[in-house]
Amino acid sequence: MSKLVSATALAALLAALASGCGPVGERALPDLSSKETIRVVATTGMVADAARHVGGDRVEVTGLMGPGVDPHLYKASEGDVRRLESADLILFNGLHLEAKMADVLERIGEQRRTVAVGSAIPSDRVVTPPAFKGQPDPHIWFDVGLWGYAVGAVRDALVSADPAHAEAYRRNATAYLAELKALDAYVRIQAARVPAGQRVIVTAHDAFGYFGAAYGFEVVGLQGISTAAEAGTKDVQRLAELIAERRLPAIFVESSISPRTIEAVQEAVRARGHDVRIGGSLYSDALGSAGTPAGEYVGMVRSNVDTIVRALRGEGGP
Repeated sequence: MSKLVSATALAALLAALASGCGPVGERALPDLSSKETIRVVATTGMVADAARHVGGDRVEVTGLMGPGVDPHLYKASEGDVRRLESADLILFNGLHLEAKMADVLERIGEQRRTVAVGSAIPSDRVVTPPAFKGQPDPHIWFDVGLWGYAVGAVRDALVSADPAHAEAYRRNATAYLAELKALDAYVRIQAARVPAGQRVIVTAHDAFGYFGAAYGFEVVGLQGISTAAEAGTKDVQRLAELIAERRLPAIFVESSISPRTIEAVQEAVRARGHDVRIGGSLYSDALGSAGTPAGEYVGMVRSNVDTIVRALRGEGGP
């Protein structure tokens, strides 16, 4: 496939991707119902996990970004491009999360079903904080209720591609959404255990805004929405001053970001006479290792809230 796209075609492609699908929606694609399995390629672990739960035995899911991978900075390898080109369905988060993969997704979207699951989130619930300079916050999976819309988008994409098995996809999605409803209730119960004055989550970058809004935490990130923007000395000192003034008990590192900037904040806080500890590592932009509880979305969310609650209540930890 040529990498050269006319200006008119590219404009149409970008418009289609912004609404959640590549331009394949403008023309008929083959019904995949006769295939033994549907090959799904997903960018992030969260999206891949949703595809596995909804697709069940009908899908073979490949996730491009493994544990500890930062999607803001991820660039597709030659192997990734081959996987995308051989996929029956490509699922990605969207909302500019996979910014470095935009060109690849645009090109392959000309030939493959390509769906941005983030486009299913109601527009009035997509947050665009002033500090993000007009860009939406893509970390929608941290509000479990919002992530249910993304699961619905996965279901609808599979139903469209493989209508003969639509009932199975709908049944699987209903079961998974019930599991997410129980997860949302668990997070709320755990969050309520933290006293109001201690409900502050300090992390390396602004990944937990949706979590904070949904479950009643103030969230302060050292970096902005994307890890592509590096924190400077002034950012470290500003954050250290806030932590020392409010006597916060713990701050957090993230699994997909180097801990050095948060460790620098910790040292700057100590220089101000307050000993803040690293409360643990949170899964932000990636799931944990396969085969562990955090290797699936539900386990990742439970791990995060348990780590946050223990640390902010002073119940041990690092």
